[in-house]
Amino acid sequence: MLRKAIEFGLYPWFPAHGYSYIHPANRRDFEALSPNDKVFEKLDENEKWMLLQYGEKQFKVSPELYSPVHNLPFSFGDTVEEVNRTPGQLRQWGVIAHIFWNFAEDKPYFRLRQGKKILEKQFTAEELRKI
Repeated sequence: MLRKAIEFGLYPWFPAHGYSYIHPANRRDFEALSPNDKVFEKLDENEKWMLLQYGEKQFKVSPELYSPVHNLPFSFGDTVEEVNRTPGQLRQWGVIAHIFWNFAEDKPYFRLRQGKKILEKQFTAEELRKI
């Protein structure tokens, strides 16, 4: 069951960090996700594990590598549309399906889902608005 995030954050884990940071039940799925550039929803935390969610998947990880992201304007599942459209083109719209972090620009990028199709374009927060 999906829950609402208490905050958003980054978990820049690579296999070279070792697998002790990832709960044994989640290791295969977490590694397949390639989490280093993803923005996660933090759902819960106790003294040993933190519960993160990306899209519809949840993962237990050690809190050591986690860093919060503040003031994220959109969350997974938000319905948004493109603010400015290309002349002659329909305005893009969809549901936030992926949130990536651009470390060089220090900001998030969003990919939208229309039905079952994920759009190719990555949008900045400034290019989108909730509908």
